[in-house]
Amino acid sequence: MQYTTTKVLKQEKIASDIFVMTVNYNGEVALPGQFFMLKAWENQLPLMRPISYFKKDSDTISFMYRVVGKGTLLLSKLKKGAPIEILGPLGNGFPCDQVKGSIALVGGGVGIPPLYDTAKLLMQMGNQVSVFLGYKDELFALEDFAEIGCNLFVSCEKGNEGYKGFITDLLHCNLFNAVFTCGPEIMMNKIALMCKENNIPVWLSMERRMGCGIGACLVCTCETTKGMKRTCNEGPVFNGNDLIIN
Repeated sequence: MQYTTTKVLKQEKIASDIFVMTVNYNGEVALPGQFFMLKAWENQLPLMRPISYFKKDSDTISFMYRVVGKGTLLLSKLKKGAPIEILGPLGNGFPCDQVKGSIALVGGGVGIPPLYDTAKLLMQMGNQVSVFLGYKDELFALEDFAEIGCNLFVSCEKGNEGYKGFITDLLHCNLFNAVFTCGPEIMMNKIALMCKENNIPVWLSMERRMGCGIGACLVCTCETTKGMKRTCNEGPVFNGNDLIIN
């Protein structure tokens, strides 16, 4: 796995702190739920930022991210034509080939972007896909999901659009053959417990601080029934039966 230097094709601000950056990409095929390490600065700090990809086509790939620190702030300031280093695709994505039938995808906040290509692939494979998107206040990416024709459910904790409350209130996991989820850990833990009670297979995309993205630094571990596992390597997507849910 090598770092690739490419260039920014487009940078778009789609919400108060949410950006979508599109770059040239002709590398290895990325699977839904996989991530890349991104860097566009010469200093050793901040470290490269791990970001799941949002969309891709034959020669470009897009990343949707929230500005939460120095690294993502620097990324947000990149203009068209700016050079950027990327490493990936990394980790394990959602196991779309292991599910069939009616599938629920549940995303919260910046856990929403990796579900877009996941939904597209599942639908191309003949599944019935329902996407549940939870927001704290400002909505984003709804048009993207609406365009692919999936069943769409929206909640907003503080806003006036969609269901006012938590997205888990809208999910009845017993109606589905499997559930994929990505977002705040408290949300995913609740979904995992709901699925376990109803004997529904569930996969969670875990988020941890990462130093290298390739399993060398051991700072991104998750507790599982098989011991501590690296989120960047054995994850970020884990079977709900394997995770220790606290």
